[in-house]
Order: sequence, then C-alpha cells, then structure tokens
Amino acid sequence: MSQAQVPATTAPAAVGAVVDTDDYRSIWMYLKELDFRQGFVEISVNGAAVSTRYAEAGSPDKPHLILLHGTGGHWETFAPNLAALSEHFHCVAIDMVGNGFSDKPDYDYEIAIYVEHVLGVMDHFGMTSAHLVAMSLGAFVASAIAVGHPDRVDRVVLMSPAGREASAANMARIRAERTKAVNEPTWESLHAVFAHLIADEGNRLPDLIGLRQAVYRREDTRNTIDRLLILQDEKVRERNLIPDDGWRGITAPVMIVASGKDHGVYQDTARTIAGLIPNSEVFEMASVRHWPHFEDPESFNAAAVDFLTR
Repeated sequence: MSQAQVPATTAPAAVGAVVDTDDYRSIWMYLKELDFRQGFVEISVNGAAVSTRYAEAGSPDKPHLILLHGTGGHWETFAPNLAALSEHFHCVAIDMVGNGFSDKPDYDYEIAIYVEHVLGVMDHFGMTSAHLVAMSLGAFVASAIAVGHPDRVDRVVLMSPAGREASAANMARIRAERTKAVNEPTWESLHAVFAHLIADEGNRLPDLIGLRQAVYRREDTRNTIDRLLILQDEKVRERNLIPDDGWRGITAPVMIVASGKDHGVYQDTARTIAGLIPNSEVFEMASVRHWPHFEDPESFNAAAVDFLTR
C-alpha cells in the first residue's frame, strides 16, 4: 500500500496523520462522475418560505425518491448512494428545515414541521408520490409521512429508525454532543460526534467532518440549536412518537436496516417496528453503526435497489 505522511500542521489530529494514496476517499470522489445538480429552492413551511438546499440526480421521468438525513445533517450523507440510486430513480436529497445549509427559522422543529417541509419539496419537484430512503431523524419523518400521508409514499427504506421510543440516556447523549459541537466547533468535538455515527475510523472522512464543522460554525445554527434539539426533550418527544397502531397501519412496503453496531435504542426500534409494520423486511448489516449507507455503500446500494425496484 502506498501511503504519504501528511505534515502534522495540516493533518487533523483526530483522524490520524496518514493518508492512503492507493484508495483515497472523499465525498467528491463518490460524486466525480455523477450527473447531478445542487441548488436551493423556496419551500413554504409554517406560513413562510424556507430556503432549502438539495441535490438532484437521475432523470425526472424515473420513479421519484426522496432521501432524508439525521439530526443536524445534510444531503452529503448520501454521497456514496446517489450514483447507484439515480440509475433507477429520480433522486432528491435535501437539508431538512433547521438542518445543514437550509434556513433555520425561529420555531421548534417537531415532526409535523419536518413532514410539511418534505411534502412541500415533493410538491415542488412534481412528485405525487415517492420512495423514501431515510435515516435516524429522517426515518422518524419518513415513518410519520407513511402513517399520515400513505398516498404520497411508494416504498420506504428506514435506517437507524426513530419514532417509537424516548430513551432518556440517548436523548441526553445527543443533546450533550451536539451542544458541545456547536458551542466549540473544533475538529475534535466534531470527530466525537462521528464516532457515534460511524464505526470504522477509516470511514470518518475528513471532508465529512469538515462539512459538519462548517454547519456548526454558522450563526444561524448556534442561534437555533435548541430548536433543532427540541425532540431530545422527553415531553416533546413523547408527544411526537408514533403509537404502535400507527406503525401497524403503514401500508407501504418497508425495508428496515438493522445496524449491528448501532446504539441499543435504534436496534431495539428496528426489531420492534419490523414486527409491527405488516409489509416489512429486515436487512442485516452487522459491521456498521448509525450510518450504514455511508459505511458500506456497496451492500446498502445493492439491497436498496433490489427492494425499491421490485
């Protein structure tokens, strides 16, 4: 293996000082041959326009697919997936309201707000219905859409699913990690966030951490972090949870990814909702944590395409 030593003054200490030059990876390396566009569109949410960042790939005459990230995230989490998925689908990945580089209005971001935002994006892109590929917070939102707006949903892929449990320990962890990272947006504090998202250090790509650092350095992120983390409040989360009858009422086919190294609450939720959703199946990914699609895109992409094209 060919490796180059990077001077200590330029290498982020948290991710090591050695670069693998035979298998160099970055977000852009996943996108370099992909025909896609990034842009911003105005979507009405809660009575006002929200500038919404998106990435679009695939012909609009193909079946539609929306991709939804997790708490504090942005569309680049799906960089390793867009090329494979856009061969079959018209893909739109967004920064949800209050997240990433989209607008962060001054109100709490509860699930109904996210649902309104996603449906507005679908309307903008002329999607009567769409497949949903979603992780963590995004999976919570996608599940709520499948429950409340079944006519807008074709098939659903849920990763690190949330929306059934309110784990005090997990909510406290998320609040502490994200608040620290926003108040002290150092490379080390952002790396600590990704240690809980991605199991293998080699998959914690520096430009991924750098993007999240850029988001957390923004003034609007600092001003609205409590709005973003409102779902980590136990009482608020309780009133947003999907009841078991709601899960049982999902009519869309659902593939649930079981990440073997994820936090216990997400593994528990994955197994439980798989037993509740009538037309569901589980795809096992034993060696990944909270971002299965990013850690092992080859396995995930093949399984997702197979499921969504049936």
